[in-house]
Amino acid sequence: MNVTMLLDMAAEGFADRVVTGRRDGGLTAAELRACSLAAAAGIREAGADALLFLDVNGPAFPVALCAAARAGVPLVPVNYRLGEEQLALLLANHPKALGIAGPDRLEALERAGLRAHTSEEWLRAAREADVTDAEEIFTEPDSPAVIIYTSGTTSAPKGVLLRHANLVSYVLGTVEFASAEPDEAALMSVPPYHIAAVANVLTNLYAGRRTVVLERFTPEEWLRLVRDEGITNAMVVPTMLARIVDSGADKTLPALRGLAYGGAPMPSVVIERALRTWPHVGFVNAYGLTETSSTIAVLGPEDHRAALVSDAPVVRARLASVGRPVPAVELEIRDYDDRLLPPGQKGRVCVRGEQVSAEYVGHGKAVDARGFFDTRDHGYLDEDGYLFIAGRADDTIIRGAENIAPAEIEDVLMRHPAVQDVAVVGVPDDEWGQRIEAVVVVRPGTTAEPDELRGFVREALRGSKTPDRIEIWDELPRTPTGKLVRRHVVTRLRSGADEV
Repeated sequence: MNVTMLLDMAAEGFADRVVTGRRDGGLTAAELRACSLAAAAGIREAGADALLFLDVNGPAFPVALCAAARAGVPLVPVNYRLGEEQLALLLANHPKALGIAGPDRLEALERAGLRAHTSEEWLRAAREADVTDAEEIFTEPDSPAVIIYTSGTTSAPKGVLLRHANLVSYVLGTVEFASAEPDEAALMSVPPYHIAAVANVLTNLYAGRRTVVLERFTPEEWLRLVRDEGITNAMVVPTMLARIVDSGADKTLPALRGLAYGGAPMPSVVIERALRTWPHVGFVNAYGLTETSSTIAVLGPEDHRAALVSDAPVVRARLASVGRPVPAVELEIRDYDDRLLPPGQKGRVCVRGEQVSAEYVGHGKAVDARGFFDTRDHGYLDEDGYLFIAGRADDTIIRGAENIAPAEIEDVLMRHPAVQDVAVVGVPDDEWGQRIEAVVVVRPGTTAEPDELRGFVREALRGSKTPDRIEIWDELPRTPTGKLVRRHVVTRLRSGADEV
């Protein structure tokens, strides 16, 4: 099967049900199929080898996903927050793509030489087109469906390639066809370049659940939209949930039945408050990666409820886990010599399954001889198979579900004339999952104030990459060969030593 077939099944099974958008003005399954046919024809006429999406999440995104699939080209959702230089480098990878952009980013696509339209114009044309004689072309399941760029592990992100077979395997393994009631609606609050956005469109479409998008998140707007649109299911990242439960706005949500979270570590204090705020809601912790087509382990509603009230330490501890692997995924914990580790021992989290792509554009598949993918997360399984994530194997900071490379911030700080040495690390934080902190060694005979250095970073990078705190130290912990020992930096920062 391919992604197009999921849409066709929906259009045949519940043609008149609104599956995307608000109650008024949303697209039915039949209309979404028609739009995808019209837009796919335009992609083919343009001779494009990809459909590039550079905009906030909105009504054009599900049409773009389905149209690209029907045209047999990958959808490439791009981070609309990228700076001009980073964006230009990424666009250079897709010189033959057809571009869709928000009005404020259209010029960037045109400067890159791409044929481009605003999302609004492109969607309007697709809705108004006559598709009576539209050509149907079968897309092979092994064809590329989506390319999602990693968000910050290097200055030149890698494109994760997900094929139709990967995405369809994920959908069929996690949801039943037409299983949603007609009144069900799901709220999606993640940007289109996040794997959760792709996964939510497809799973909710296949289930027959209407998908509503919150384009710009604020806790007050999230709460209002959940009430006004009768949202029954929602997905948030931990940072969003922390802000929602801390909000002074009305939190009465009678229609809400399920709330999934993921994308970053969830502070226990936040999930416990959320469970007590909405005891009628079923909470789900969904752990996954772009390379695995989204979720590979789930902590379900009953696990949450049991952990909250249990006096048994082993059961209560599971609130900090990501649950058990989904049935279609094999999961192993290994040491660095590839030996399997028993329950309770930390090691590398490795996974295998049809939904696991582990494939990068221009680099091929990153799997071992047995087909297992190293997630680069460290973790362990308890005696009952619950997975606990102990941290990243690399140094990436995960702040509010956004991956941030320390090297990018360190490079900026090293440009300051007073900075001799620097280390940027992620420190656990209840709201953001991790906050960014930096340690700087100043050059002899010079001085620099933390606020001055934070301002220096903010001028070069966006605010979300500016360290929340900077300390001045005499030296950094390094090995005899000069390698920075980041864990020692984190430990000392958490202890509060030498605060400035």
